[in-house]
Amino acid sequence: MANVLFSGIHKMYGNESALDDFNLEVQPGELVSILGPSGCGKTTALRILAGFVEPTLGKVSVAGQDVTSVAAQDRGFGMVFQSYSLFPNMTALENINFALKLRKVTSDSLVTKSQKLLELTQMSEHANKYPNQLSGGQQQRVALARALAIEPSVLLLDEPLSALDASVREQLRDEIRSLQRRVGITTLFVTHDQQEAMAISDRVAVMRSGRVEQVGTPQELYLSPINSFVAQFVGTTNRIPAQALGAGTWSVLNAKLPGPVSGQSGTAFVRPESITLTLNTDGLGTITSMAFLGSFVRVSVNVPYGNLVADLQVNVAAPFQVGDRVVATMESTHALIEVGEQM
Repeated sequence: MANVLFSGIHKMYGNESALDDFNLEVQPGELVSILGPSGCGKTTALRILAGFVEPTLGKVSVAGQDVTSVAAQDRGFGMVFQSYSLFPNMTALENINFALKLRKVTSDSLVTKSQKLLELTQMSEHANKYPNQLSGGQQQRVALARALAIEPSVLLLDEPLSALDASVREQLRDEIRSLQRRVGITTLFVTHDQQEAMAISDRVAVMRSGRVEQVGTPQELYLSPINSFVAQFVGTTNRIPAQALGAGTWSVLNAKLPGPVSGQSGTAFVRPESITLTLNTDGLGTITSMAFLGSFVRVSVNVPYGNLVADLQVNVAAPFQVGDRVVATMESTHALIEVGEQM
């Protein structure tokens, strides 16, 4: 297992900056997702690590060795693309064998290795099918098996699930995570899907405009976002006026929360599950919609400063109806508060 280190990576395309002092370390055997909106530079970072793109400035190290100037074919990484990139004239087995032959695997061990990879990716019964005879999820499994065939030190996944249906995507996502843990390979996973990143990763690096805004476990990013961008990009959040009470204490929906020691007013970023609702004919909030989402009900409330979303347990939401007047309060004792943030 190898660690990966991006150090001060800059990438310019003419006058346009794709990466601006990009720094990230991935520990041996860790799966780290790079998450961000379109155009933030996440795929550029992956392609620089793969050796397909040369950085304008900075260094990439793998297992302590500088690989910045090493050709892509000499880095020994496995890569799975969104488009699968299988050879259409080869069966699933032949696609895997091709990768093994490139590694000069002897014919005696080639069959054994191929069979193990097919079993690992649950594709044994489809070994002799061509790509056009396979579903999207099956093609992606073959692409993954082919990437693992070369026994790479690092596995790179560039939005490999985005072209799949939701149910297939979720199943294959879980399979990739299980497989990665069993193999123990250092993995970088690029995605714009926050749910995907949160479900599959040891840690997530949230990017904006070529930089890493925050790196942390999914739980850290969700519960303790470093700024409003991360709070709003990772999960659903409410923007609620906050008033300073002094000494680093703030009032948010009549709850007292810790926050910045300076400033008089600001905005609190509060998760929907931290909001409770109480029926009150004098309440300033009016329920505008209720969506049953299985384990909870998402209730939208019109309030004087905009719209509020509360996620309530099904039994708790039962008494409420669209049009009811309600009072919203805070159930949590913590929220991100930014001074001077405009509503």
